[in-house]
Amino acid sequence: MINKIPLILETISREAGSPIIEDCYEYLFLVSTASEEGVQTLYKSGGLNVLASQMMILPNGSHMIELALRLAQIIVIKLPSENVYSEHPTDLSMVVCAVTKQFAVLQNALKFEALHLLSTILSNRYSAPVYDALRLKGNNVWSTNLRIGIVAILQNRVAPSHKLHALVLAECVISIFGERWLIGEMNLTGSQVSLPADRCILLILESSRVEIAVLLNDLAYLKYEASNASSNKENILVKQRNLGVAFSLVEKIIKLISSFGGEESTANAIISESTFTKIISGLNETIGVVLDYLRDAKEHGQMKGDDLLAAVRVIGSYLAEAPDACKDKVIELLAYMLSIEGEDELSPFYSICFLLPMLCQITLKTGVCKILASSGAFREVVGYLIALIDQNNFTSEDNGSIFLACDTILNLLLKQEQIKFPSDDPSFIRLLVALSHWAGNISNSDFCTCRA
Repeated sequence: MINKIPLILETISREAGSPIIEDCYEYLFLVSTASEEGVQTLYKSGGLNVLASQMMILPNGSHMIELALRLAQIIVIKLPSENVYSEHPTDLSMVVCAVTKQFAVLQNALKFEALHLLSTILSNRYSAPVYDALRLKGNNVWSTNLRIGIVAILQNRVAPSHKLHALVLAECVISIFGERWLIGEMNLTGSQVSLPADRCILLILESSRVEIAVLLNDLAYLKYEASNASSNKENILVKQRNLGVAFSLVEKIIKLISSFGGEESTANAIISESTFTKIISGLNETIGVVLDYLRDAKEHGQMKGDDLLAAVRVIGSYLAEAPDACKDKVIELLAYMLSIEGEDELSPFYSICFLLPMLCQITLKTGVCKILASSGAFREVVGYLIALIDQNNFTSEDNGSIFLACDTILNLLLKQEQIKFPSDDPSFIRLLVALSHWAGNISNSDFCTCRA
């Protein structure tokens, strides 16, 4: 039976529309599920190419499209991803385009199979070549179908696992096309029914907000209250991964809103004023929940963890655009947030990097400078700046961080008389040494910042 797989594939390619085709798909599915060798033979005989070329013309919701979906799923799950994705990126992109049509139009269990196949293909660590192939196809019907399918999942009562897959899929699509994909056309080709263009962004924000609240609550319980925290390690890692998806989507929405340049008139040209207000309200509420999680972690003496670092990152992303949001909570936790370390860090670095755009704005106020001075948190910023300078091979992005750190420290120094700031602190001696070395290696255009 395995030896007949090439013949069956040839029949499917040559006899499209023949009554025997459904039997051919049944044959391939049964052999592939019954034998590991069957899957390998299917793949080596060009099975993925045949599936990719035929799926677009199979009838919507038919038994044949269902079998084709499952065959594609078997190939991408059972065979080594590094081979499948590098050898067949174009075929996989064709599969994605065909499956998105089913994902958009179907309203039965097959819709969820399409969802799982799409999220499996696009969230794979080796999917970069597939992304490139999809970009070449342009932002057209298939990306609209994805938006329609994701909205259908998120706005209906479905299992939480399906909603999570939809969020994973949305995060992948945004990685391909950018944040503007969140707002766009919401009607199927030939359909008279149309949904508002902002429905997608509102549902993704609301679903991410709910997911974040639930996951943070679960993580807090598992880490601080569960009877046996060590046995919950795997569960904690899974929840942290899911939390990363929700955080990423919130950050992408923040990036989209910030691209409007802070002008509501610009935003209103793309989304309505009421939608803009809902987004800002949702973001404020989400950041408040994340700050509460950090407060809980602080009370339990937790200073290290990738979940804590991710929380600081999403907070920093939002506060860079809205530095006065959740002001009281931010001031209360500022010194703590600057001291948070990722699992692989020996000292705080990325937490400071994430908060710098906000810090250089709020340190214009004397009250914030007093907090940084009295708590000693300013030393974290000084240490971060020294670490960046000592790298000697920093990028243009690092240059931006250096200037933000310099601005923050300069704001503190300018207020030293008002806040009784210890300018003779040993950390400043180390900073002066680092700056003197840096001054010898920077361009004239950057010298003024170092000189300041």
